[in-house]
Amino acid sequence: MTGAKVVLGLCSFTHDSAAALLVDNQLVGFAEEERLTGDKHTAAFPEQAVAWLLDSAGLDSTAVNVVAYNFDGRRYLDALSATGTYAHTAVTRDRAQPRADSFRKVHDRFLTRTAQLRTRFPRARVAPVLHHRGHGLYAFASSGYDAAALLVVDSLGEVQTTTIGSGLRLGGGGCRVTFAEDILDPASLGYAYGAVTEHLGWRRGDEEGTVMALAALGDPARFRSLMREAIPLTDRGFGLDPRWFPLRVLTSGYARVSADFTAATCFPRDPAAAVDQVHADLAAALQERTEQVMVHLARRARDVTGLRLLCLGGGVAANCVAVGKIVEAGIFDEVHVPPAPGDSGTAIGAALSASLDTTRHLASEVAGRCYLGPDYPHLRLPEHPRPGLSAHRLSGSAKHLAIQLAEGLTVGLFHGSLEAGPRALGNRSILASPLLPDVVERLNATVKFREPFRPFAPVVLGAAAADYFTLPQPAPYMSIASGVTDLTRQGMPAIVHVNGTARVQTVTPEANPFLAEVLTEFAAITGHPVLINTSLNVKGKPICGTPDMALDCLTHSGLDALLLEDWWVAKC
Repeated sequence: MTGAKVVLGLCSFTHDSAAALLVDNQLVGFAEEERLTGDKHTAAFPEQAVAWLLDSAGLDSTAVNVVAYNFDGRRYLDALSATGTYAHTAVTRDRAQPRADSFRKVHDRFLTRTAQLRTRFPRARVAPVLHHRGHGLYAFASSGYDAAALLVVDSLGEVQTTTIGSGLRLGGGGCRVTFAEDILDPASLGYAYGAVTEHLGWRRGDEEGTVMALAALGDPARFRSLMREAIPLTDRGFGLDPRWFPLRVLTSGYARVSADFTAATCFPRDPAAAVDQVHADLAAALQERTEQVMVHLARRARDVTGLRLLCLGGGVAANCVAVGKIVEAGIFDEVHVPPAPGDSGTAIGAALSASLDTTRHLASEVAGRCYLGPDYPHLRLPEHPRPGLSAHRLSGSAKHLAIQLAEGLTVGLFHGSLEAGPRALGNRSILASPLLPDVVERLNATVKFREPFRPFAPVVLGAAAADYFTLPQPAPYMSIASGVTDLTRQGMPAIVHVNGTARVQTVTPEANPFLAEVLTEFAAITGHPVLINTSLNVKGKPICGTPDMALDCLTHSGLDALLLEDWWVAKC
């Protein structure tokens, strides 16, 4: 590796810490720190992820040439110019100075953090990368498209909350990514969605998916006019009305919804309290408006770029129902969401940006890859790896797993390299048969320990997807809510949510040979190459990234068994 160009991309110090490594402009790997430490959404420097990456490449910290950081904190000062305007506007006056102070504080903290990075990597140049550029580059590079519109929507990147641009691959490996339009804070769809998530009693930045699921049980008409007023559409995008969503302050202690919002909707729900119809109705109105805004933004991206393919990035791109609405609208021929659309993925995006700026070439080994983390091919287990567990090694593990699933067992699957992003994509999964009448209730109550209204996603062989789902394109990363066919609706209601959709993952033998083999074997038994696929974890814990975490999950949940590489681990 002597003389290699080494770029380390980091998401760190905020939330969802992660690291990615490029060596000579090739992606070596990527890992999210929470998967290795068990600390969900950790903001800590990704010590273990970085150590694994460098060790995998046979390097140490002195070999790193560039540390690409996923924020350019100098740009936080851009927020200060509007302080006078906010100070002279009645509805924002009280927060004008606290907002300015908070953005300045984050800027100062950025300077401290980059100094820490220079200490950790003494021979490296620290390259700050605009947050939305990181999102957009990763979305484009992972798509494999030659040319595509880019739409990034999140809570906040420096001062940007929404950006529209384009990506173009050039001859000889070159690439050009440009951004044509942006929307700035305080207009933020991610901020609004997080604010209502918190108001409804779930963790902002973690449980927005629960609100999305709850929305299917509500009536959006109850709060539709409020949401339209709070999040108005504009010619270039949308706004956020501070009468309902007060001005953002980057400090705890400042409510994200106003007293008027509470009076017009409901009191803040205690996390332990019952979920009532008013909560479902509020979730439904929020979700409906989010879908409308996202489709509106997608149309704007089409108009601005003139391109027929779309790459989505940012935390709001994890809203699979909204993505499904964009696909249904037919605005683009195909829509791509990367495996890790949230902030962790910007570790890859930052590395891509720093490398592109230096080499003028887009790094390779990015498109079509989601299994980028640690693997354990030489794992050895004792006969009793934990009290109450027994283990034995299998031959023909895919067939054995399919048989057990067909017989009604719920099984954890830990196989191959750790996947990127928030969805289990078959290497750190819990699998179950969708043909069982009580499978959803059992999974929620005894395995995942989560709300009974939350649905479970299906995984299907790509070649058979059209028999079960109406989605007109592949969905390898479980990013798009799809309609279902009569075959699915009548024969597998367990994978159909109340709104008639399913967040499907399509799998090919090329992308995941083992999971495709399991689906094929399951189809040979049942006639259906479809399984329930949910993440290998319980509520409040990250996806299991290590064998020890997987064994703990088996021990402390209602899982029947665990396939850990080619070891069958069962309760005894």
